[in-house]
Amino acid sequence: MVDLAYAAAQIPGGGAGSVATQLVFFAAIFAIFYFLLIRPQQKQRREREDMLRAVKRGDRVVTSGGLHGTIAGLDENTVTVRVADQVKLVFDRSAIGRIVSVPSGKEGA
Repeated sequence: MVDLAYAAAQIPGGGAGSVATQLVFFAAIFAIFYFLLIRPQQKQRREREDMLRAVKRGDRVVTSGGLHGTIAGLDENTVTVRVADQVKLVFDRSAIGRIVSVPSGKEGA
């Protein structure tokens, strides 16, 4: 009878040691996700916001739709992009995909 009582009193699965192992495992998984996914996305978002704040009149840009033009005017939420001599289009500031750097000597081409 004593053997039966000892057998029933044991915790299945190894006890507190396995709980600590699981916590360490989940912490390691979270750390991997943070450093491989979350942190790089935050960095990209921050860089994009800095780029959108730094855009100024006269910059050559490419919109997210692929339209190339020059910034003709700026507002808090919108930009006016000159795409031809008499053609100006208004876009949301977030539609700017990237700022194109003009190589020196090619500005008038």
